[in-house]
Amino acid sequence: MALKPEPTAPFHSVQYALRVLEAISRYTGGVTDAQITRETGLPLAHLTPLLIMLRREGYVVQVSDGAYAIGDSLVLLGSGLDRQQALQAKLQDTLDRLRDSVGAAVYISRYVDGEVRITQCADGPRTPKVHEWVDFRSAAHASAVGKCLLTQLDLNGRRDHLSRHKTARLTSRTITSERVLFSKLDAQPATVPVLDLQEYALGTVCAAVPITAGAAVGCLALSLPIEHAHRLRAAADTLNRKAAPVLLSLAI
Repeated sequence: MALKPEPTAPFHSVQYALRVLEAISRYTGGVTDAQITRETGLPLAHLTPLLIMLRREGYVVQVSDGAYAIGDSLVLLGSGLDRQQALQAKLQDTLDRLRDSVGAAVYISRYVDGEVRITQCADGPRTPKVHEWVDFRSAAHASAVGKCLLTQLDLNGRRDHLSRHKTARLTSRTITSERVLFSKLDAQPATVPVLDLQEYALGTVCAAVPITAGAAVGCLALSLPIEHAHRLRAAADTLNRKAAPVLLSLAI
């Protein structure tokens, strides 16, 4: 299957990674990058950094003569009854490294049964997580996580959510007009992080990027204290670039 590279979108990177993993898994003794290129149609210039990422995450290993074979991370994710536990451990390790890379608390959130849920988080003494002073389920209109999830819903899905969770004013920056909120959500580019500039809580800024896997709606997010607001856009760009390993784990 030939692929046309679109490096700006992390979910496209995962599509390419899945095709590469499928090609590698067909060869028990390993396969060269040249053969992977022929089978996937992915140019070597794009394949090389992808293979570096897959090696770093443990999904592939390099064997004799520079050939590639499937790695322990991929084997572990397919290990029957232990799969969910293995997946969570792999995701937590990825989040911990991402936290250290961006210098901020990071989160995975999913939209499950009509509700916003933070499913995993990586924080620390120097990267504190946001204080949940209002239940995240009731603050989708204000938080970066919530707005990122709402962008992935259709109009009826958004209206259904807001019919159950009113757009309360949490700070002076909170958007409470459904019309204005939907307009901003519709104008949000898919490859640009969604920002929360003290809309959910004073003293905190956040960013989120979508990590939709199949029909599931999800996002990867970070939060920073207001004194580090000058780092938000750079951290958000890093988050966007490094979302591929997280999405890959969710997609397998």
